[in-house]
Amino acid sequence: MSTTPEPVVLVEKHPQGYAVVTLNRPAAMNALSKQLRATLADTIDALEADPDVRVLILTGAGKAFTAGLDLKELGGAGGGAAGLGSTNDAVRTQDPVQSLARFSGPVIGAINGVAITGGFELALACDVLLASTQARFADTHARVGVMPGWGLSQKLSRMVGIHRAKELSLTGNFLSAEQALQWGLVNRVVPPEELMPQARALALDMLSVIPAMLVSYKKVIDDGYALAFGDGIALERERARAANGSVSAEEIERRREAVRARAHDQAKK
Repeated sequence: MSTTPEPVVLVEKHPQGYAVVTLNRPAAMNALSKQLRATLADTIDALEADPDVRVLILTGAGKAFTAGLDLKELGGAGGGAAGLGSTNDAVRTQDPVQSLARFSGPVIGAINGVAITGGFELALACDVLLASTQARFADTHARVGVMPGWGLSQKLSRMVGIHRAKELSLTGNFLSAEQALQWGLVNRVVPPEELMPQARALALDMLSVIPAMLVSYKKVIDDGYALAFGDGIALERERARAANGSVSAEEIERRREAVRARAHDQAKK
């Protein structure tokens, strides 16, 4: 009797406005096969088009976040690394990193286990990283002999400094969750059983801000970060002038009172 195969990506939508996307090849350490890459990219694009989903949580099933590209598949017949990192349309449709970049709301990476090479790049495509104590990161591109094509060579050095990035990328050594926290790579490290509850709580905190700001503030941060500092400041001023003129004094006062009330409630916890 045939059985229906498990989907390689699981999606849980929650009425509060966020979705949990889970890489679901636990027996293969969630290795990024061609099918998984394509399904993940399509899933994220579909969630971007869903007005009821404004925050994503990305995590992995089992013991790994993802071990990266499926090397068994790449090494098999018809495999190989040609086209990885290409910008042609056929490859772009299977590029989950580009799909994550197109998602207009925040993406929280809940890193439950190892994030290796392409998995490391997928983690770096998230906006905020929460790591389990069992999480570890490694860039093994230099050991496999494949150049990164999802941004790792540029993003990592900007996040942890160029010397630390070179140490990681030119050795392929693992970085523990605790060391990743010390280097500023992740926002926090939590026990495994607290990872998803804290990711969900963070998503709800984000969803409690003014909806339009969740998108526009993320965008100005990302767009400015890609520029020289002076150009980023100019960009911020330009967008502030365009946006702030439409906010009335009454709205500001009402929102200020809401902020004060929230601060009071948090102080009591």
